[in-house]
Amino acid sequence: MAVRSGTYRGVSAADRAAERRSRLLEATLTVWAGEDRVTMTRICAEAGLSERYFYESFQAVDDALVAVMEWIAAEIEATAQAAADATDGDLATRMRASVRAFVALIDRDPRKGRVAIIESAALPQTRRQRTALLRRFAHRAASELHAPPRSDIHGEVAGLLFIGGMAELVTAWLDGAIDATPDDLADAVVAMFVGR
Repeated sequence: MAVRSGTYRGVSAADRAAERRSRLLEATLTVWAGEDRVTMTRICAEAGLSERYFYESFQAVDDALVAVMEWIAAEIEATAQAAADATDGDLATRMRASVRAFVALIDRDPRKGRVAIIESAALPQTRRQRTALLRRFAHRAASELHAPPRSDIHGEVAGLLFIGGMAELVTAWLDGAIDATPDDLADAVVAMFVGR
């Protein structure tokens, strides 16, 4: 029974709304990573929620797509950073741990890699965000690869080469063009960019 505070069966209104948003994000990821066109109807059907609840979280499908991109980017960033920070600080070791953690995340849930790297490039409404996210990751990579860089442009180019290369590598891996384990990929990336 509902009470004035909005609590229902011990769960607050805010927590219920957050749970519905989480289901909608998960559903958007599933639909977007599949073969179907992404529509509100398909997202709601996948989430098992009515359109009323979709509008509780998002104004339009584009907002849901952007939210999924931000969710995946935040998870990749946190996972890769935590893995790097858990090492002894050596550049090659940090890079190997970071790449290994990123690839393992994608290996566990290929939908995230497919959406963040491949599908987001195909839609005008998410292409700009994808570019911005790749540049953000490139700046982070540049700060790892060169301390300090020989110049601002050198650091940015190095970061973009690294991130762009990673995006193409993961795309080929997700498409089955490369038969490799996450460890194989991490070792190859370190050998290419660090030389060991």
